[in-house]
Amino acid sequence: MAPRANWKGMLKIAELTCPVALYTASSTSDRISFHMINRKTGNRLRREFVDAESGNPVPREDQVKGYETASGEHVILTPEEISDAIPDSDKTLSVSGFLDCDQIDKIYFDNPYYLAATEPTGLEAYALIREGMRKEGVAALAQTVLFRRMRTVMIRTHGDGLIAHTLNYDYEIRAPNEAFDDIPIRKIKGEMLDLAKHIIKTKAGTFDPAEFDDRYEEALAELIKAKAAGKTIKPAAKPAKAQVVDLMAALRESAALSAKSKRKTAG
Repeated sequence: MAPRANWKGMLKIAELTCPVALYTASSTSDRISFHMINRKTGNRLRREFVDAESGNPVPREDQVKGYETASGEHVILTPEEISDAIPDSDKTLSVSGFLDCDQIDKIYFDNPYYLAATEPTGLEAYALIREGMRKEGVAALAQTVLFRRMRTVMIRTHGDGLIAHTLNYDYEIRAPNEAFDDIPIRKIKGEMLDLAKHIIKTKAGTFDPAEFDDRYEEALAELIKAKAAGKTIKPAAKPAKAQVVDLMAALRESAALSAKSKRKTAG
């Protein structure tokens, strides 16, 4: 069954256009999810909005959005007012320019989508755009309304197609000094730096997503299977607490282990 498109419209570069669709490239639907259950009855629970002061349930028709302007004070917005404020969408992914992929810091990447041609009449234009971008080694920047918001999108080539990454706005990215200001500046040199470089070289590898297991999901699946079968659940062994060690000694030991591992692999 063909995947359901998240968005359909036109990809436009100057006067060149082709009909395209966006399809979710990543999904969490296969993750194990839980329902909230009443322990006494075994029945599922449902969420309900209640008035914070009276505690009474509020009917759906009386539920509106509000923005807090001061403590306990809100500007109320109706669905119609919000809808009218959303930019109109002409369903056009308009490319404003091209740039090197490395020009955009990956911290701005939001969600990835496959961008595919949707009609036979647009396949030639789609292929022309893809091959032109591949030949020049560039990505495209475009904007359109996605999910009721104006979004900036970076488009790059990927195999026989294109991938579109929605980008975070500048105001959505927190300043790095919030995390890094308390880290002292230290100069690392001499044997310590040489050992660190040696470890990095001996541990060099490539990225293969198939090699990385989601141990949390696997553990949950085993736990559910065991409980469903009525087996006794044994708690997992807790990892030993990390000991404070001499940094230079740890580097030397790590370098020796890395070199030994590399010799084994080569042999």
